[in-house]
Amino acid sequence: MTPLLAPLAGLPGVGKTLAALLAEAAGGDRVLDLLLHLPERVVIRRKAATPAEAPLDQDCVLQVVALAHRAARSGRSFRPFVEVRAESGGRPLVLRFMNGRLPWITKLLPVGETRYLAGRVQTEGANGFAMMNPMVAAQESELPLVEPVWPMVRGLTPKRIAAAMDQALAVLPDFPEWADPPLVAQEAWPGFAAAIRCLQRPSGPLPALPRRRLAYDELLAHQVAVALVRRRQRERAGRAMKGTGALAAKALAAFGHPPTPGQAQALAEISADMASPRRMLRLVQGDVGSGKTLVAVLAMLQAVESGAQAALMAPTELLARQHLRTLEKLCIPAGVQVELLTGSVKGAARKRVLRGLADGMVQVVVGTHALFQEAVVFRDLGLSVVDEQHRFGIGQRLMLAQKGRDADMLVMTATPIPRTLLLTQWGEMAVSRLEGKPAGRQPIATRIVSQDRLPEVIDRLGEAIARGERAYWVVRAITGGERDDSVAAEDRFAELAARFPGKVGMAHGVQDLAVRESALADFAAGRTQLLVATTVIEVGVDVPDATIMLIEQAERFGLAALHQLRGRVGRGSKPSSCLLVHSPALGEAEKRRLLVLRDTEDGFRIAEEDLLTRGGGEALGARQSGLPGARLLDPKEEAEEIARLTHLAHQDAAVLLHRDPELATPRGQAALGLLALFGHDTTLATLDAG
Repeated sequence: MTPLLAPLAGLPGVGKTLAALLAEAAGGDRVLDLLLHLPERVVIRRKAATPAEAPLDQDCVLQVVALAHRAARSGRSFRPFVEVRAESGGRPLVLRFMNGRLPWITKLLPVGETRYLAGRVQTEGANGFAMMNPMVAAQESELPLVEPVWPMVRGLTPKRIAAAMDQALAVLPDFPEWADPPLVAQEAWPGFAAAIRCLQRPSGPLPALPRRRLAYDELLAHQVAVALVRRRQRERAGRAMKGTGALAAKALAAFGHPPTPGQAQALAEISADMASPRRMLRLVQGDVGSGKTLVAVLAMLQAVESGAQAALMAPTELLARQHLRTLEKLCIPAGVQVELLTGSVKGAARKRVLRGLADGMVQVVVGTHALFQEAVVFRDLGLSVVDEQHRFGIGQRLMLAQKGRDADMLVMTATPIPRTLLLTQWGEMAVSRLEGKPAGRQPIATRIVSQDRLPEVIDRLGEAIARGERAYWVVRAITGGERDDSVAAEDRFAELAARFPGKVGMAHGVQDLAVRESALADFAAGRTQLLVATTVIEVGVDVPDATIMLIEQAERFGLAALHQLRGRVGRGSKPSSCLLVHSPALGEAEKRRLLVLRDTEDGFRIAEEDLLTRGGGEALGARQSGLPGARLLDPKEEAEEIARLTHLAHQDAAVLLHRDPELATPRGQAALGLLALFGHDTTLATLDAG
């Protein structure tokens, strides 16, 4: 295994410069990273004696002799090109090199000398033939009839990557089998090394089975790694926190409504876990507006009733402060002290909170990443709650839990998790799913319109503002002059403020917190009626009187983000609407995604679609998109096949660890090698560190 984990610069003929280019293209600097840099397609060429015998618009190889060169410019665009009159098999052939330089082309194709071309022949006139930008070689052997095409970066050529690939393949050993042998036989998969050789040195079109085999191996490595970490965490001794229900009853009285059936079910599951002597690891997933915060508050109060402290960690200060308002509303009537700890809490206020956590006077704390800093010491942290869990890496989630003695962990997400992702990332966790919405929530009418109709949309918006309604206007960028043509919040704010003076506010992530909070407060209080914002309002903003959500250039947002933004309206008793404004040139795939959002408010269906188009990120890392452990999946693969491979890997990992929990058998030892190959050494380090 050592040669595969060695740096690319150690391969013969690969120096530091080429190694850096290869690492950039392959996404890693190990020899294995290059071997797993799979071709995106294969060029298959036919040898032809003359241009007339070459198949039109198909790759071929021709022998030619150059007759004359001239520099020219195209008629319409005046783009420079070099034209070469040539002969091939006694037939005339015109070669055109766009943006070519005459001295270079003359040297490449000297008059009277034989050269070989690879490219596609096109007809020109009655009996003429031409080739555009063909590859040129002095020897026919330099133009293979079957040639893989790898994704490239600037400065890297097919010839250089092919030579490096030869060296990498030379050190590729055969490995003992880590996948379930009956499964390998059932799927007719080649071995790991054989699959790599088949794809990197193809004899024809790229076959599907070797690619699926490698994708499966990567999925299996991820599954085993996740299962090992989850099992270690679950095996840690827990503590029984039964609670009395007294504080929860006071909080519910302050809330004013009984829990929904979905909330009651989730609370029963959480309460039973907390009362058990085993450590709780539970995921609460619910759609936008399903009432997860109430569930979290009541769980934290059960910890307080048992004499412990509870902490809630949110990914942004905006969301943390939103939670603080809810916690104060429910906990203070119950006599429970709640504090905020974020990066902006400084000086005497910070010292007071830290002192209260250390001596136990602060029973519930809500904050951001600041909660797991070294200076933060709890007297007795019994429950850690992580909101919007997908925005934190597993290391960050565990760091908060490790602030307590055998603390229970509850993670929450308002981004519904598809079944495929649920099994892959969270298969070792207990899961509570909140169904339905709290009473009084209204359906949201969703419409799709082109940006061409924006003047009409603004007129209708003016009518709504005149009726006293409140609306969000969401864009992607903050300022103009960014690399793409995204509409900027500052530009749109200036235009709308001129149209509706005194009625428009603005909120985005670059503003000082006080400025943003003031803008949100003005909107919530009705002092402004239109809030121009970025996705900073995606979570944690609760204005029940807002009834209109307009999202500009909606096709550029992820489906999950659009669903979350839409969830900012429909939170009161009035009918609400969401307008998805798209750019005039809308692709078919983009249109299909927006239609999914238009046709359903089911966050779980939307999440399935979003997973297939964008991916779900990594549980064991910081990557926030891409199906976890699935870099090698063929992007052209059918969604059903992706789901099938994912489920097979999940089941195989579970069976392996059930039969061989210490990975001591030959297959278990092979699986440890698989973890190292796919970079899960950090997982093993996490296990070693407890």
